[in-house]
Amino acid sequence: MGNSFPESSVVFQRECHSTSVFSSSSVLRRENGRQTCTRSGKTDCLPWTCREERRDSKMSFFGLSCAKKKEKEVERRIRANDREFNLPFKYATNAIKTSKYNLFTFLPLNLFEQFQRIANAYFMFLLVLQLIPEISSLSWFTTVVPLALVLSVTAAKDATDDLNRHKSDRQVNNRKVEVLINGELRSEKWMDVQVGDIIKLESDQFVTADLLLLSSSVPLNLVYIETAELDGETNLKVKQALAVTGDMDDSIESLAAFDGEVHCEPPNNRLDKFTGTLVVRGQKYSLDNEKILLRGCTLRNTEWCFGLVVFGGPETKLMQNCGKTTFKRTSIDRMMNALVLCIFGFLAVMCTILGIGNGIWEQQEGSTFIAFLPRQDGVNSAFSGFLTFWSYVIILNTVVPISLYVSVEIIRLGNSFYIDWDRKMYYARSDTPAEARTTTLNEELGQIKYIFSDKTGTLTQNIMTFNKCSINGKCYGDVFDFAGQRLDISERTDRVDFSFNPLADPKFVFYDHSLVEAVKLEIPEVHGFFRLLALCHTVMAEEKNEGDLLYQAQSPDEGALVTATRNFGFVFQSRTPESITIVEMGIQRRYELLAILDFNNVRKRMSVIVRSPEGKLCLYCKGADTIVFERLHQSCGKMKDVTTEHLNEFAGEGLRTLALAYKELDEEYFVLWRERHHEASTAIEDRDERLDELYEEIEKDMILLGATAVEDKLQDGVPQTIEQLAKADIKIWVLTGDKQETAENIGYSCNMLQEEMNEVFVVSAKSSEEVREELRSARLKMKPEAEEKPVIISGGILGKKTKVVQDEAVDGEYGLIINGHSLAYALDSSMEIEFLRTACMCKAVICCRVTPLQKAQVVELVKKFKKAVTLAIGDGANDVSMIKAAHIGVGISGQEGMQAVLSSDFSFAQFRYLQRLLLVHGRWSYLRMCKFLRYFFYKNFTFTFVHFWYAFFCGFSAQTVYDEWFITLYNLIYTALPVLGMSLFDQDVNDRWSFQYPQLYAPGQLNMYFSKTSFVRCVLHSGYSSLVLFFIPYAAMYNTVRDDGKDIADYQSFALLAQTCLVIAVCLQMGLDMAYWTVVNQVFVWGSLAMYFAVTFTFYSNGMYLIFTASFPFIGTARNSLSQPSVWLTILLTTMLCVLPVVAYRFLFILLRPTINDKVRFKVCQAKAGPPPPAPRARIRRSSTRRSAYAFSHTQGYGDLVTSRRFLRQVPAPRQSAGFSPTGRSTGFIHMGRSGGYSPTGRPQSSREPETSLQIYRAVKEPVS
Repeated sequence: MGNSFPESSVVFQRECHSTSVFSSSSVLRRENGRQTCTRSGKTDCLPWTCREERRDSKMSFFGLSCAKKKEKEVERRIRANDREFNLPFKYATNAIKTSKYNLFTFLPLNLFEQFQRIANAYFMFLLVLQLIPEISSLSWFTTVVPLALVLSVTAAKDATDDLNRHKSDRQVNNRKVEVLINGELRSEKWMDVQVGDIIKLESDQFVTADLLLLSSSVPLNLVYIETAELDGETNLKVKQALAVTGDMDDSIESLAAFDGEVHCEPPNNRLDKFTGTLVVRGQKYSLDNEKILLRGCTLRNTEWCFGLVVFGGPETKLMQNCGKTTFKRTSIDRMMNALVLCIFGFLAVMCTILGIGNGIWEQQEGSTFIAFLPRQDGVNSAFSGFLTFWSYVIILNTVVPISLYVSVEIIRLGNSFYIDWDRKMYYARSDTPAEARTTTLNEELGQIKYIFSDKTGTLTQNIMTFNKCSINGKCYGDVFDFAGQRLDISERTDRVDFSFNPLADPKFVFYDHSLVEAVKLEIPEVHGFFRLLALCHTVMAEEKNEGDLLYQAQSPDEGALVTATRNFGFVFQSRTPESITIVEMGIQRRYELLAILDFNNVRKRMSVIVRSPEGKLCLYCKGADTIVFERLHQSCGKMKDVTTEHLNEFAGEGLRTLALAYKELDEEYFVLWRERHHEASTAIEDRDERLDELYEEIEKDMILLGATAVEDKLQDGVPQTIEQLAKADIKIWVLTGDKQETAENIGYSCNMLQEEMNEVFVVSAKSSEEVREELRSARLKMKPEAEEKPVIISGGILGKKTKVVQDEAVDGEYGLIINGHSLAYALDSSMEIEFLRTACMCKAVICCRVTPLQKAQVVELVKKFKKAVTLAIGDGANDVSMIKAAHIGVGISGQEGMQAVLSSDFSFAQFRYLQRLLLVHGRWSYLRMCKFLRYFFYKNFTFTFVHFWYAFFCGFSAQTVYDEWFITLYNLIYTALPVLGMSLFDQDVNDRWSFQYPQLYAPGQLNMYFSKTSFVRCVLHSGYSSLVLFFIPYAAMYNTVRDDGKDIADYQSFALLAQTCLVIAVCLQMGLDMAYWTVVNQVFVWGSLAMYFAVTFTFYSNGMYLIFTASFPFIGTARNSLSQPSVWLTILLTTMLCVLPVVAYRFLFILLRPTINDKVRFKVCQAKAGPPPPAPRARIRRSSTRRSAYAFSHTQGYGDLVTSRRFLRQVPAPRQSAGFSPTGRSTGFIHMGRSGGYSPTGRPQSSREPETSLQIYRAVKEPVS
């Protein structure tokens, strides 16, 4: 899959894994404060001190970074084509370095990192103890071999990863770009590009660094860029250079002589903001984000452009948004660390008790053994107890064996392979399988409580399609059968044939044939509808070959409308600042463009004023229906009611709507209005207010034409996935940079927001107090009796204090929508708890117009005050900080870019796979890991406690109760494979039942399967089992004789009996825990028992004793003891006593307090097969009074751009398009009614339209006669 990544993905992958310097916090530190040059003493002369730079350069040789690498940078000063001027500022070059080690630092740094794990340090300490002969009762190799194996495997993995980072660094840094040096263009490596250089980019090239656009090959000095790698959006964005730099065009002499000086903000992570000035020949020019090309973008449909490097390498906005790469650990990992420390304390207590016992025993009983066990010089009872303490530290170390950590990593690796191999998460269309990019977080997938999702490219495909429309009171877009019943549209449904239109877009699909027939019949209202859509927009057209049109739309919804209009016979062909050329039903017509009344977020509409070839003046308007309806003529009342019904129906289907209206203008009035418009547009004061007044004046008494319905296509299965996750009690928050109306519309489309909700609160205040009041008001509406202050529970592990805000139950379902500027206040430390309380009471939360940093802050807020596991899912670079902040990061790998994938923990191609990742793989992984830990602690505590009881019968002498070979092989062979088999293959129910009952996911969120309480129960269970395993064999062997009368009550026979009972008991216990038996599990369990007996008889044979006398002292013990019936009876009795209480407890628990798992498994047993197929849900026709978001997502300012008169090529004279033969055409724009519709002006209906003009179209083929 790696070969399919876009080229820039490699850049981002390597850049985003730098962990030492480039973090959001470092950006904030650099933005606040000033610096002083140590050479000159001048403030702000240098961005950091020279002394620190020299120190850092020395330290960097050893792979180390200093805590204070740079002083704070306040303002950046850059002079074009002047490296000598820019060099003293020590700006970062364009080279990147993401590797952690070099040849000299790898071994010490890697070992230092590994021994920061408490387990590795613990086993190193044990190894040192075992090298002391006075206290060691076990061989040193029992610790050094597994420790060396773990360290070596981890070091090899780290070395491989770092070699890949070195390789990627070289690949990125060695890319070539043309740089203007000494008056000529030279091909230079990316790593050699410096701030202040002028570089040339060509079409389809990645932007090398953050550039100030100077000039381009496109008229108006525009460039088209694709930002999919930054924000996941595939529609092209437009950037425009200043006129003063655009005049240089591609003249190398002019560019080489350019010495403009840029004063701008320091490096930061704001993708949507740039502030600075350009000084050219003493004149200052303002710079903003529209003139900046960001690294990570791709140049499209632009032959060439020149840019000035402003930020390079690690200081680019792309890098600044990467945030700090942190090592993510699961909640089970954190709990295990706390438990391990508790176990160490418990181990110390046990060893202290046994050490004191040894001292007392030596004092009272030891003197009688001095004759044949003389003490060493200087060793008294107290010192003997001290040595015994350390001896038991070695013997009892199996409470935390190193095999625990090795087994955990193997289990996680195996479960991550299941994700990689899952064919049901494979997306064939793009050949993209699911990928577990980390192997340390699998079980955390089974505990997710909050999901934070991006919208564009994650929930949606970022593809807009013209779906339906309402024209003159009639709805188009649905398909009916002969009986007039509405049909569901499928792949078998007949598509409209657009072959009559040679300029049609072959990719456009529509199913309602009646609309095409209405166009062919030249119904005036239909022609006026599409004429409006062909004229009222800011789309740019490029015609490479005749008839081969390429539209550059600033927003995908405008592109969808113009493309639909093109297919229905009204083809937008070209534009100049003064005119718009369209092809109407095969005839090319040129309209004079007199004014564009531009869109903004307050107006929520745009209008154009044009003069037709016949000289008629007309205003065309499209916008939010609620806004347009307020400005209609009184005669439109009846048609407005019908159109409103259609709009409500569109809203119920989650479509995005626009209302369309027109107005014929009087020539004299327009001349006067145009003069006032010119005065207002050139006014210095109150310009915007005066223009708004003029717009309001002319945009009134309009005639309604109809409405459009555009579908912002969701990814397949998104609503069903969100519904399933909601049933699993997972809360989903959408964090998007889109405007409120768009995000709200998607919320309803994907079932996050529903009409049945009690209320959807909107927080959009612009001051801190207003935001606080809106949040408080919403909270009190949801829960009037709520306390003013939240219930906060303080806690902490290992000295880390935490505060958890308790969940508050509410009656009913609510939603919350908050925009970016309100969220900025809500995230303030004084208000964050209020925001969190209100948001967590809601079923769904949507945050609009948020920045990448705000996304991460929202995630951090929930992590900080909620004892819950979070997951963030996105597809663009603007989601990277959110993905890194969450406990689990998921990247959507598709056509929208790979940036999020490269920073994620898991990735797949479609949002719908998330439910399988969580409800199946996540839940199984969590269940398996918890079972493994419970069983592992049980078997090792049981093993160790037998040593503890035996100490009271061996004079606290630190003698082991088991054979040394059994101690070595117990965790390595005898019990390793069965528990691994259970942890890799066990499942309570299959995947279909997991989907049928999403409630099975809830126990993981509540941490029910493995917690401190369950650990204590495990220890108590081990204590009971160890008592049985020690005292039953001890009592059975006491004074026992063989069948032939010989004594078998010796130490070796007792050790064999105790260890045999232990192995059988723990294997049987694991068999009771296993819910899903496979062939592998059978082989592992019974094979391990068979292996135990085979190894025991081999090691205790005469041959092994004769060859290795000192290593195998248990000669003949196995055949002498295991041949006695009393021994097997003891094994049976011991095993039954170990298992019986567990069976009884589980029987009563399932009978009296069954869990959701018990109930579902009971249903599975009853079904004896898979779950019954869910009943097909009937397609419900929804109608909604909620107004869907208007399909108009482009930004303000494009009207001025389109009407600009500079740098625009001349358009050829209008020509007649050939090959188009419609049934006729209308000679003018006569707005008249038609049958089945309404005539708002009261004029007679067209006589050309028959009475039966396709009122209902039946989407079936006529029978062939």
